[in-house]
Amino acid sequence: MQIAVLILFLLLGLPAMAESLDGYLGSDRCTGCHKDSAADWTGSHHAQAWTMPSRETIAGDFSGTAFHHDGMTARFQTGAEGGYYIDVTEKDGSQAEYQVHSVAGIDPLQQYLLEAGPGRLQSFDVAWDTEEGKWFHLYPDQTLPPSDGLHWTGPYKTWNARCAECHATGFRKNYDARRLSYGSTQVEMGVGCEACHGPGKDHVAWADAWETTRTPPPANHGFPVDFTDPRQAVEQCATCHSRREANLDGNPVPGTRFHDAYTLALLRPGLYHADGQIQDEVYVYGSFLQSKMHARGVTCLNCHGAHSPDLKAEGNGLCSQCHSPAGNPDFPTLTAADYDSPAHHFHPEGSVGAKCQSCHMPERVYMGNDWRADHSFRIPRPDLSPVTGAPDACTACHGGQDAAWAAAQISAWYPDSRNRGRHYGEVLARGRADGASAAGDLTALAQDTSQPGIVRATALWLLERSNNPLSAARLTDLLRDPDPLVRAAAASLQRLAPLQERGKRLAAVFADPARNVRMAAARAMLGGTENRLPNGTARELQAAMAEWQDAMANRLDFPETHLQLGGVALTMRNMGMAASAFHEVVRLDPQRLDAWVMLARITAATKGRSAAAAVVAEALSANPEDPELLAAQAELEGKPAPQGDSE
Repeated sequence: MQIAVLILFLLLGLPAMAESLDGYLGSDRCTGCHKDSAADWTGSHHAQAWTMPSRETIAGDFSGTAFHHDGMTARFQTGAEGGYYIDVTEKDGSQAEYQVHSVAGIDPLQQYLLEAGPGRLQSFDVAWDTEEGKWFHLYPDQTLPPSDGLHWTGPYKTWNARCAECHATGFRKNYDARRLSYGSTQVEMGVGCEACHGPGKDHVAWADAWETTRTPPPANHGFPVDFTDPRQAVEQCATCHSRREANLDGNPVPGTRFHDAYTLALLRPGLYHADGQIQDEVYVYGSFLQSKMHARGVTCLNCHGAHSPDLKAEGNGLCSQCHSPAGNPDFPTLTAADYDSPAHHFHPEGSVGAKCQSCHMPERVYMGNDWRADHSFRIPRPDLSPVTGAPDACTACHGGQDAAWAAAQISAWYPDSRNRGRHYGEVLARGRADGASAAGDLTALAQDTSQPGIVRATALWLLERSNNPLSAARLTDLLRDPDPLVRAAAASLQRLAPLQERGKRLAAVFADPARNVRMAAARAMLGGTENRLPNGTARELQAAMAEWQDAMANRLDFPETHLQLGGVALTMRNMGMAASAFHEVVRLDPQRLDAWVMLARITAATKGRSAAAAVVAEALSANPEDPELLAAQAELEGKPAPQGDSE
């Protein structure tokens, strides 16, 4: 059977089925018994992650204030009957008034959500700085008209699609791909008790009967998540504190294994620097997986309060819970020593440089004013900066110095350090520049079980990009690696193998315990056939392909989903499906040049040059003066390509 037919319903835009929300009761059912936890949670960032507008929740100045940016004006005011309104005059002259639907966050900034279509909530780009008490634009360098996909009304700022599941409890997007509308629901706005612990029905049933029956509690007191299990504790936090794609429809029930529910973003350019330091907003988990702390069983709850926003200790006291002369019996492999001392950090007591975080958790600012710390807890390596191009913590503070100076200082302080050996960042940097020439080192890194799984998986991803079938043959053993990230990347790598070999190698992977691995194996078979597989294996492949279908169907409101579907259709030489997918990409995001170019090529091949010229003209109307499109237009019209600026 040709696998192409299995993605047909996706290209037709049929929505996936939602999961049941049975068993959720809401946080109000919990707070009566768990008063101390409720007191910590009330008023926290989790509790107020998403609220309705009121005097108590609105921090911004809605007294008629105005904000101007790049030809756009926003006026913030209250209505005669209460309510909060934003009157927006866009740079193209269009004007509309929106009532604030709801509020996101409490500090250091607060955003306002506006309904811009049937059930479709959009995150407005002008936010309130709660620390300085002023309006500011989240993306001050952008100059975007309403027709741009990155404008606040565009698909990348749709709350239902991109944000809500981590700001609510039991959220369901309920996107109707035929009507292009949302019927989203949630059990509770904000991150309530059941967002982390899971549905409380079984727990409450036991608790209500306990007074009369004295029945011992069920496993984990009736909740699906066991926070005493380090893996479950970290993975539950990671469901929101990670850069990932959903594998399941809606917001998976807490306790679902992370690699069943999500596909984690690897250390890719634009997201992470080559050495694994944060670059874009990646939400902690991918960084933490690189750390020695994660490898030793440290969890989020060793440092962060379970219900409040507070840390377990202030300043360096947080780190010296373990990194001290006394050590910590929970982590017996840790070297007991005095780290909170100038003998270790070589900076004056009480200075910024004496803070553990300054050297081991450097911060970056996102969303204009929100500083986020890198959770890879890395040892500063300024000597790597010239190789990896990544920043270093030392010169971030010592702005007048360079990486060579910083490396010399550290070498003088620690002349015999064992921490200046080879680093995976060097290999990943070379792999990014030229995967083919770095193939040997990338292969060795992928096989090095002493390295974090996310690093090894990234090495495999870079090998896949190099398009060398020999890599797929050499690394088949990694299809059985203990880490699902590695297995999934190894399965994707098999895309480079000849079809017959590919099917043999992946036969056992279609039934892998982790959904993200099964999906990766199914994707690797796209464009192939199943008729040479044993019956049982063929059925397993069909089941894995159905899981991939469900994951894609959950993201039909994402331009990038249709871009991927267009690529899949091309691999199967289905030009009609490919054109439909790329049309949907540019409908959602008219600035996706890659989709326009593919549309023009398909149209030229199927309908002729004049039809392709019309596609390019439409693309230019959304992207005027784009050099690639102008060159394509000239080629189709038989004219010389436009010459760029000679300077």
